[in-house]
Amino acid sequence: MRRFLPIFAALTVTLSAAQPALAQENPVAASDAAAESAAQADPKTEQASHKISEMLTRKFGVAREKAQTIAAAVMSSASKYSLPPALLLAIISIESRFKETAKGPNNATGLMQVVPSAHKKLVRNVDLTDPEDNIETGSAILHGYVKSAQGDVDAALKSYGGSRAYAEKVSLRVKTFEPAASVDAASASGQ
Repeated sequence: MRRFLPIFAALTVTLSAAQPALAQENPVAASDAAAESAAQADPKTEQASHKISEMLTRKFGVAREKAQTIAAAVMSSASKYSLPPALLLAIISIESRFKETAKGPNNATGLMQVVPSAHKKLVRNVDLTDPEDNIETGSAILHGYVKSAQGDVDAALKSYGGSRAYAEKVSLRVKTFEPAASVDAASASGQ
């Protein structure tokens, strides 16, 4: 055991020295890892993710494992892009009804119906039928629209879905998901 301690210490130093280099080389991967680790470490976030998963299974008939994947991806992307999880879930429910292989007009693909031709840089080397990739990409797109609209979520939703009616529909659907998706509500009910 003692002979392994110096090796372990050297490995730890090497890995901790490599982490800043990784962040400089690939800041997106580094921020993804940081957001994912923060989301997993927070018990409130884990509890909200569990509540979302249960709701998707019970109310929308999503298989348990798929519901867990979607819930974790939603919580991770919501945290990374400062978006309400209920908003992402509302978009997914309207766009694809939680079917990751959904196809729509203009080759819109996946849970958040990302249109590859409209977002070429974001979809390069991305499998839009993969729930994590699709939710990450759709959230990045929505975040860009929110920034362009100076924080006006309704205007961002109009850009995302193409109409005022779409924005209103999403805003109404958000209310369906707020009880399960709220991190504050999860902590209040669980503690």
